[in-house]
Amino acid sequence: MSFPGSLSRRRWLAAAPFSPLGARFLSAQEVQARRGLPPLRITRVRTIQTRTNAAWSIVRIETSEPGLYGIGSASDMFRPGTIPPAVEVLAQGLLGRDPDEIEDIWQANRMSSLWRNSATMNVALGGVDAALWDIKGKRAGMPLYSLLGGRARAAVPVYDHAREETTFEGCEEAVRRSMERGFTHIRVQLGGYGGGGFIEPGKGERPRGGPPGRVFDEELYVHTIPALFAHIRARIGFGPKLLHDAQEHLTPLKALQLAKALEPAQMFFLEDALALEDLAWYRTLRHNTLTPQAAHEKLTGPAEYMPLISERLVDFIRFRVAKVGGITPARKIAAMAELYGVRTALQEGGDNDPVNFAASMHLDAAIQNFGIQEENHFTEEEREAFPGAPVVERAFLYPSNRPGLGVDIDEGRAAKLLKQAPSSRYQYVPPDRRIDGTFVRP
Repeated sequence: MSFPGSLSRRRWLAAAPFSPLGARFLSAQEVQARRGLPPLRITRVRTIQTRTNAAWSIVRIETSEPGLYGIGSASDMFRPGTIPPAVEVLAQGLLGRDPDEIEDIWQANRMSSLWRNSATMNVALGGVDAALWDIKGKRAGMPLYSLLGGRARAAVPVYDHAREETTFEGCEEAVRRSMERGFTHIRVQLGGYGGGGFIEPGKGERPRGGPPGRVFDEELYVHTIPALFAHIRARIGFGPKLLHDAQEHLTPLKALQLAKALEPAQMFFLEDALALEDLAWYRTLRHNTLTPQAAHEKLTGPAEYMPLISERLVDFIRFRVAKVGGITPARKIAAMAELYGVRTALQEGGDNDPVNFAASMHLDAAIQNFGIQEENHFTEEEREAFPGAPVVERAFLYPSNRPGLGVDIDEGRAAKLLKQAPSSRYQYVPPDRRIDGTFVRP
């Protein structure tokens, strides 16, 4: 048997780790690339939970190199109690592995339960995946965006949230405040999701045994929201780029009516006008309205995005990096979208943590088809618990040159964020209902 290059048999065998795929030997090129780097193995995987009810779950992966570890986001605000056991399951296939083999680790772990696209296992895998990329960046001494191809822009623009509970004038003032802080992309909501379409308790003709509280009426919503945006455009003009999230509250034809009625407002995008079960209706929206569409943050598997992207049914593809399984699939979804002229609008929101916020920022910094990223603001206590957490500076995120994700976790300070016992580790969120009691998705 001959050995690659000038390597002796002993050196060749020493450089050739065995993997779960069978005896796989490093090529001469890989040996050259790794010269001076000792063999590396995953030695420990654990979950750190923090923030009031343990809604933030951070995966920490430690390696055989002293002091070298990575962190990744596996947060799920609705089912935080499910995350540590899910990570423990994945850890069985991680211990002893070379953390450099990110692609194979992701593929093997995704299929490890046979059934895939579980939201819980996806977010656990997302935490593992981001931690591995963090390790790779730290070992290379490079920020994550450099590993993804380098910066494609000087900074990452983000959109703000302008929300007021009851009046058009309040929303107008909220938009003005966002503009004063430098934001040019602003999402406007009249209260919470579905706001503008609610009939208050005790009002309306209700059936016996029907819901006594606030109920949703889609006709009212489709009337109110276009009037809200007409008000804002009349008072403020067309300078700010405006967004709105319908949060799947509408039946397909009402979604089309809303999109058509919003055309004079020249929206930057209308988000999740259709429920997951009605995605095929995006074909109808595409052929009947010029209002840009963004979807769909509740999908979890990369392949699920293909119809929306390949048929160019939406203008912005929307997902949370951790929820689709981490950086590895997220960059593939973004690459698919680029080929079809679809831009990204990565999802964050107030329930998200600084680690995923950083992962989104790095991906957005490196891709060509970036559209916009959702903002996230953290308290002083939260920033202290996550040193290096990205900070929005007048509507922009500026990726740092720190290796890996560039953000760490101070476990002592993170523990102080857990200000109450994690009693709501499994959170049930009651749905909105129509006046007759019908369930409103999502």
